Amino acid sequence: MSPEKPQLQVSELPKEIERFNIHYRIQHVILFTTFILVALTGWALKYPEVEYSSRWIRIWGGPETAGLIHRIAGITMLLDFLYHLIYLAYRFYKGERSFDILPTPKDLKDFYQNIKYFLGVSREKPKFGRFTYSQKFDYWAVFWGILIIGSSGLALAFPTKAALLIPSWATNWAWELFSIMHSDEALLAIVFIFFWHFYNEHLKPDVFPMSWVWITGKISTKDLKERHPAEFERLFPDASIKKKEE
Repeated sequence: MSPEKPQLQVSELPKEIERFNIHYRIQHVILFTTFILVALTGWALKYPEVEYSSRWIRIWGGPETAGLIHRIAGITMLLDFLYHLIYLAYRFYKGERSFDILPTPKDLKDFYQNIKYFLGVSREKPKFGRFTYSQKFDYWAVFWGILIIGSSGLALAFPTKAALLIPSWATNWAWELFSIMHSDEALLAIVFIFFWHFYNEHLKPDVFPMSWVWITGKISTKDLKERHPAEFERLFPDASIKKKEE
């Protein structure tokens, strides 16, 4: 009979663990840098009638230079997205078959439990896994945004090439559609990022003034246990069992 495996003491837990490796951190830095550039250069182009739009465009070197920066940043963002997809495929090829970022029925249960907690109906918080339902929504919203903004942006940036793909019956309204898709979806993305994402990941009282995970890639085991208890129990089952016994 094999000896019983010693349980991991709470004091023996590592102070922090890796949450995002260097590849994910690089992808994130490129994504938010290019996003800020396209947002700043595209804002005045969307609202040229606003009094300060002309002044803002001049800061970027005039409309031609601002447009060039906008297109370069947009294409870089698309290449970064391609880098992300290739890296995901590589990890899958290497044997990683479980991606915690995929939506599951548990996310609906967590959402329902969170609503009850916020309304005071329940005192129990949802036990989030590695990613919360809001973080998953945050992640997959990028795919939708890249599809809409990226496809329409490429068409507007390379009109002669795009014209070859547009059927003759759609030429009367296709360009207006591309403009609306690109402009309005970009506005939605800006509002979403600066209000939803920035608040949840950087401005909430428990992380203010900023979460450092996007830089270091690491999260403390204390924060992991508090914000992602199901993930903590998965990584440190012996510590979780010990705590319950105490």
